[in-house]
Amino acid sequence: MPKKHTYVLGLNTYDHDVSACLLRDGAIAFAIAKERITRAKHASGFYKEVIDYCLEAEGITLDDVDLVVRNCYILPVPEMEERLVYFDAPGFLPDFERGDAAKHPLYLSRQEKVVTISHHLAHAYSAFAVSPFEDGVVMIVDGVGSYRSDVMEAFPASDTATPLARESESYYKFSGTTLECLKKVWMEPDRGFLSDEFYNMPGLGALYSRASTYIFGDWNKCGELMGLAPYGRRDQFKHLLELNDGKLHVPHWNATDFKQPYVFDAGSNWEKNPAMRHWEDLAWRTQDDTENVLLARARWLREATGAKNLCMAGGVVLNCVANGRVAREAGFENVWIQPAAGDDGIAIGCAYYGWLEILKQRRGFVMDHSYVGRAYSDQEAAAQLQKFLVRIQVDAVKSENVCRDTAKLLADQKVIGWFQDRSEFGPRALGNRSLLADPRKPEMKDILNSRVKHRQAFRPFAPIVLAERMKEIFEGEEDSPFMLIAKPVRPEWRGKIPAIVHVDGTARVQTVREETNPMLYRLLKEFEALTGVPVLINTSFNIKGEPIVEAPQDAVNCFLTTGVDHLVIHDTIVSKNAMHKVVAPLVNIYTDVRTLVASTAQPA
Repeated sequence: MPKKHTYVLGLNTYDHDVSACLLRDGAIAFAIAKERITRAKHASGFYKEVIDYCLEAEGITLDDVDLVVRNCYILPVPEMEERLVYFDAPGFLPDFERGDAAKHPLYLSRQEKVVTISHHLAHAYSAFAVSPFEDGVVMIVDGVGSYRSDVMEAFPASDTATPLARESESYYKFSGTTLECLKKVWMEPDRGFLSDEFYNMPGLGALYSRASTYIFGDWNKCGELMGLAPYGRRDQFKHLLELNDGKLHVPHWNATDFKQPYVFDAGSNWEKNPAMRHWEDLAWRTQDDTENVLLARARWLREATGAKNLCMAGGVVLNCVANGRVAREAGFENVWIQPAAGDDGIAIGCAYYGWLEILKQRRGFVMDHSYVGRAYSDQEAAAQLQKFLVRIQVDAVKSENVCRDTAKLLADQKVIGWFQDRSEFGPRALGNRSLLADPRKPEMKDILNSRVKHRQAFRPFAPIVLAERMKEIFEGEEDSPFMLIAKPVRPEWRGKIPAIVHVDGTARVQTVREETNPMLYRLLKEFEALTGVPVLINTSFNIKGEPIVEAPQDAVNCFLTTGVDHLVIHDTIVSKNAMHKVVAPLVNIYTDVRTLVASTAQPA
């Protein structure tokens, strides 16, 4: 029997945000990040779970896959795996995964159909290959990419970086399937201990991570730093990034100005720390310098090429405030940003490098939405609601018009867990795994934080808006379907939707169209009919420190253990009954004891 489809599997491996993307005949069939499956945020390690997820969703085996393309930014995957054989590195391959890895056909593979590519090349393909543009330029900016010695694509020979310099920024132009590197910005190794070496490298993303570590004690709290920045005072710090004649200079920090780092103390309250004013000012400077450098780079890229279309990817491109400035001020007619701009999106880039460069196929797929997880059936959802400890705590009612009924609950100030269709790929909840609420009262932000999210009070919540009403409510012409562009809220609307307006008057907007998410669109229309407001609060369906929910079981667990008022799963509206107040504490005690026992148990 002839083979029906051509499959390419892309993988981001071993370090943070392990992920997989399966192409079917050049279109994304499924994509998933490991954290959604294992429930460990930014999950690293082996990649069996994400491969199995995609293959099972498609109903095929690994033998049906024509090509596998992988990346690991630390080292090329074959070298990384060889080292992991003789080196105990639990952050990259924990002991409990070594057995699965050793038995897996891709581990230490020498098959011809298994290929490894370098980091920024994968980011670049994740951006331009699925964009709506036939030609344009690509801007890749992240924390750290491949070593210069491992970079695969040709780049200008004029640079004098050493073989151990790392990618920090890469700029390309493309036409059809042809990609040409115009410029790379390298980071030379710096002295340091452990990951401190990365933080002190002279790069844009590295600097942002350094500031995140200084303020929050975590290199990956860059989103929080962006949210904190508007609270800071202007120009309290000297420039942390300086661009002179196209060359980036990152001054070393000193012990005079930088002597108040966050140091974890179990008894302390971060938000009441006496260093808060200092941290706010540093956040402002970090964000302002980042915006100015990115904007200067984008303007250079436009002027150097005359291109009308810009594609963007890389972890720094998750900075929606900077993106908004680039979209409005850099001079491009169109800007498209990969929704999984961070390293989870590397899987997409690897897959499309295989499809276009190795298999020599044409581009034909446009990523106009990111709903590429597997679908869960009504039967799977119902099975979770029928479990004994769930069933006795909830009332579940099917709705004949779930959007209308949910809109009424939202207008009545209820917090809704919204679980529909296929999950989003990337770090943003875009309306299929979301917590939704009414933006008309400012206290809704505090309600969401106290009941569910448990986030710092300074962090804003994002709006979703009907695409055709966006320009009426928010400033700027640029579309924002992936919640990756911050826009000023028009003054006449700030008092109508105060719960989504940040302290600087902006909001991280997601525009919603009927053709890409008909359920969410209908819900917004129903809410508008009731309230006159075509906007809802949309935040990710999870609590702080956990990944966004993926499966019905995850949604039910989050619903029962937080202050979410109702769970809407497909066409069923789930509410907590009187027994919930009795059963939930007992379940929590049992869970806590079981966790404690597991953590203290000695191996046999």
